[in-house]
Formats: sequence, C-alpha cells, structure tokens
Amino acid sequence: MTPFRIESDSMGEIPVPTEAYYGAQTARAVANFPISGLRFSRHFIQALGRIKAAAARVNVQLKLLDERRGTAIETAALEIAAGQFDAEFVVDVFQTGSGTSTNMNANEVIAARAIELLGGTRGDKELIHPNDHVNMSQSSNDVFPTAIHVAAMDAMEHQTLPALRDLADALHAKATAFSDVVKAARTHLQDAVPITLGQEFSGYASVIRHGIARLENCRPHLSELPIGGTAVGTGLNAHPEFAARVITELRALTGNLFRRAANAFEAMQNRDACVELSGALRTIAVGLMKMANDLRLLSSGPRTGLSEILLPATQPGSSIMPGKVNPVIPEAVTMVAAQVIGNDAAISIGAMNGNLDLNVMMPVIAHNLLESLQILGNGSRALADKCVRGIAAHAQRCHTYGEHTAALVTAVAPLLGYDTAARIFKRAIAEGKGIREIIMDEGLLSAECLDELLDLKKLATGGRA
Repeated sequence: MTPFRIESDSMGEIPVPTEAYYGAQTARAVANFPISGLRFSRHFIQALGRIKAAAARVNVQLKLLDERRGTAIETAALEIAAGQFDAEFVVDVFQTGSGTSTNMNANEVIAARAIELLGGTRGDKELIHPNDHVNMSQSSNDVFPTAIHVAAMDAMEHQTLPALRDLADALHAKATAFSDVVKAARTHLQDAVPITLGQEFSGYASVIRHGIARLENCRPHLSELPIGGTAVGTGLNAHPEFAARVITELRALTGNLFRRAANAFEAMQNRDACVELSGALRTIAVGLMKMANDLRLLSSGPRTGLSEILLPATQPGSSIMPGKVNPVIPEAVTMVAAQVIGNDAAISIGAMNGNLDLNVMMPVIAHNLLESLQILGNGSRALADKCVRGIAAHAQRCHTYGEHTAALVTAVAPLLGYDTAARIFKRAIAEGKGIREIIMDEGLLSAECLDELLDLKKLATGGRA
C-alpha cells in the first residue's frame, strides 16, 4: 500500500497519508502551521463532535439532509465526541484565527468515517461531502466559538468546580480541627496579635468558596451560543429553526442549559464570556498562589523555620541532602497559578482582536481557557488530596509563638496608653523577654489582671470569651 493518497480541494490536489481519515484541507493546515506541536484538548474535540452530531440530526429533521447520510454523519460525530478519533485531530493550535482548519479537520474526519459506515470508499465526496453535508447550515465562524463555550462549560462543571468544592471542604475541615490552636498572627511578616490556626484556614476556605461563586456567575454568559449565525451572525444558508433545534440537541447531549445568543453579532464579534471566565480563573489562581505560599511558610523548617504546621511527606526532596522533604504540592500549585495568570493575559489580548465582525484569535483563546480550567481543577484536587487533608498542627510551637508575640502589648494599651505600651514592646524586644514579664517587673498591672487581658484564646476571638 502506498503511504499517500491524493485528495483535492478548491486549491487543487495534495497528498494525504493513506490511513488518515482527514483530507486535503487538514493536510494543508498541517503543512502551513508546524508551529508548536500543541493540539486541541479532549474537551474541545468532544464539543466539536457533539455540535456536528446535533447539526446532522437537525438537518435531517428539517429535511435538508437525507436520513441515510444524516444518520451516518451523526454516528461518526458521536464517535469523535467519545474520543475514538482524537489522533486524527492533527492541526496546530496556532493556525487560522477563525479555527477554520480545525473545523475542517472535524468535517473531513467525520465525512471519512461516515463514508466508511455506509460502505463507501474514503474520499468519495459524492457520498458524503465534508462541506456540503457535514458542515451543512454551519460556518467555522459560528461552530468554533460555540465549541469553545460548550467545551469550557463541560470542563468547568465536571472538572474545575468539583475539584474546587473538594478543596474548600478540605480547608473547612482543617479550620474546624484547628479551631483551638492559638498562635501569633503576622502582618508585614512581623509579630501581630493572637489568632487561631483554624481562623487562618477558614480564610483559605473562604477564598475558594468565593472563587466557586465567581465561576458559577459565569454560567449565564457562557451558556449563550452563536450557532446558527453562520458567517457573520445573519444566519445566511441556515434554516430559521436550525439554531434553536441544535441548541435543544446540545442540551440533551451535554446536560447543560445552553441558549441562543441574545445578539448573534456580539456573539460572533466578541469573546467576552471567555474573558469573564478566564478572569474568574485568574482570581482563583491569585488566591491559590497566596495560599500555597502561606503553607510553605507555615511549614518551613523543620528546625530553622516557622514549623507551625506539618505537611504530609510525598517524596524525597533533595538529590544531595538525605532526609529532606520539600513542600512539593504547594510548589506545583504556585506554578499552576502562574500559568493560569499568563493564560489570562493571552486570552485578554486574543479577545481584543475581534476585528469588525469576527474574532480572529479564537484557537489560542480556546486552548488557553481549556488549559486553565484543566490545570486549575487538577491542581486544586492535588492540593486537597495530597496536602491539605494530611496537614497536622504543631500545636505547642503555635502556642509558644502566641505567648511570645510582642504584639500582645496591644491588649494592655487601652489601660496603659499607647506610648507606655510602645515602650514596653521595645524593652521586651531588646531584653528578649515576654510582655507579661516586663509589665510585672515594672508593677504596672497585677497578675490577675494580666491573666484576664492576655488570655490567648480570648484575644484570638477579638477579646470575647
């Protein structure tokens, strides 16, 4: 068997690998864009397959496509959605800005598989044509942004949000478990008044809960689909009922409540829903970066750092220092956060390139958005499962720091005055003594009064018993 077959498109003939399901337009794109080696994710290919299956079914319903062809196309498209032909999606992410190359990649693979299902010969465009039949009532310009929204919604609902909820639950559990572990707070990395370790972890849990709410608030705009707008939003060459029917089918296929874009022209020109979702992901990433770095600081040591918490040991930390264990999970999360923040910048720049009636940086928006959803979800789950759930408090060390924070003087300032309290603070630091010891030495307050004023747990609750 020869390694290539000859296929043709509007630009002429081109060799295509014999065993490939894709055709001429895909082969041209592979030759034109040898840029990154990056390919579209499983979520995106699944979304494309579902859209093509829904379109085929609707075109049959509308009697635009005969049932024999339509059923074969729908079956092939659903096979693609299920992941049977992922290796056939060979076009680089960095390509034509409308995503036409990837849309045609899907059309050609579906056409070839549908021909095969009908017993025909691959490449027989009379039987199944990638444009006339598979792409009927569609354009790359409405299919590709629809696929971004369908894929992003699926990734958010089934990967990112469940992982974040799991992380929030794990952090909340630690906040409860550490509710009686009193320690010194730190502001500007300097001694501050007492706090509980549980209160710190409750803050982390709240960060994630707020992030979840931000993602959930993206649903209304992400649910709007431009399908049926065809080339520029006018719906040229699409049946008037096509869009509504396809969206009904997509609801059934995905379980998500998609709806037709309120304004098809906005939905073609702009990728604002993607910017909104990416912004929510960036906000979560910023919170995760801060949290992961806090965990690294709190666990620093074990003998020369804060060592207020103990992280679970997951792997040896050094190729030269025996016994060393590093906070590798929080470190990985900081890298995830950095990538998500960088992706957001690319998405924002991409969304600015909605020149007149079409955005022309959709592939990079799609790739970065789906990558952010995936790695933020996976990173959050790793943080919950491999780190947070195994954290233990070094309660005695926490209590020692709580007793020795010079900021305890804040509790006596209302009685002694700010200036006297400041002097006591400075003397305690200079002499390496505790606040209680200095006050007793100067005879400023009784032991009973100090017991009441310097009750660490009471101070950690704002002075309330």
